Amino acid sequence: MLAFKFNKKMGKDSITIWNKRRLPKQSKVFDTYWNFAVKRQEIFFNKIEENSYPWTEDETLRKHKFTNAYRASDRVSQYLIKNIIYKGEQKFEEVFFRTILFKIFNKIDTWVLLHNEIGEIKIKNFSYTKFSEVLMEAMIAGETLYSGAYIMASGKSRFGHERKFQNHIRLIELMLKEKLPDRVLSCKSLEDIFSLLKSYPTIGNFLAYQYAIDLNYSSSLQFSEMDFVMPGPGARDGIRKCFTDYGDFNEVDIVKYATDIQDKEFERLGLEFKNLWGRRLQLIDCQNLFCEVDKYARVLHPEINGLSNRKRIKQLYVPIKEQFEYWYPPKWNINTKIEKEYGKRKKRVHKSL
Repeated sequence: MLAFKFNKKMGKDSITIWNKRRLPKQSKVFDTYWNFAVKRQEIFFNKIEENSYPWTEDETLRKHKFTNAYRASDRVSQYLIKNIIYKGEQKFEEVFFRTILFKIFNKIDTWVLLHNEIGEIKIKNFSYTKFSEVLMEAMIAGETLYSGAYIMASGKSRFGHERKFQNHIRLIELMLKEKLPDRVLSCKSLEDIFSLLKSYPTIGNFLAYQYAIDLNYSSSLQFSEMDFVMPGPGARDGIRKCFTDYGDFNEVDIVKYATDIQDKEFERLGLEFKNLWGRRLQLIDCQNLFCEVDKYARVLHPEINGLSNRKRIKQLYVPIKEQFEYWYPPKWNINTKIEKEYGKRKKRVHKSL
């Protein structure tokens, strides 16, 4: 049995693994995991500091698109935090509605479309007919409604519509009818929110965990991102590449293990990792890094296979300049540190974060 115990010396951002029997056996990709985290975070700060492109000498990172070391720093997460969660009425049922509506499509253009056509996105303005008509017109016009970041189940078997977006509107309708926002507020842990979301049609482990993290960005929920983790398919691929033997650990344990030993690993490899203004990598971040190192290793370590045996990185990096300012959930106490370090200077960064 494995037991995870809070490490008071390292603060709330650390888990210490006690009563270990057999530790997982690392492959060379685990070193690459930490090197990737450092390089990707260097790109993040090079953008903020308005250094000239390219922001890295790593050819793979220059050629292909990878998410940030910290999930909340990605462009879509930043848009969600600034423009969806903290912009508008802060009553949690409204925050929940906006968040789930945005995340089901996970595409900024779709949110902007709905906002432009319908007006303020509020529960009182929500109707299946109205939203479906707007999205149908956009689809007929050839617009892409969903992000390519992950695949949403169609929901046809539960709701009966031919079009995926129609079933997802029905899903939101069902959530509101069953007062899901109130039930989320009554949850005692991040895992409880995950389990509650997972009980709904089209939502499996991956989306339930992602949505729980998104909702937890709001001021109404106060759970630590160190409370719970659920590795997705990409992360499981990365874990398989990083470890040749899991020892007595399962995949959840391994994400916790990596998160806990991050400082020791950076020191072991002689790496300087600039964290997020004092915020260490959280479970969600290390989970995401396993997903990204799976892709990265397809180039650096093509001889090492993951569970899915994928060989190519599909998304290419295309730098497009736009003004961008980073802003995080106020409860993290990061925004004042950014302001102090960079003042009121506008950050010009590339669109693809």
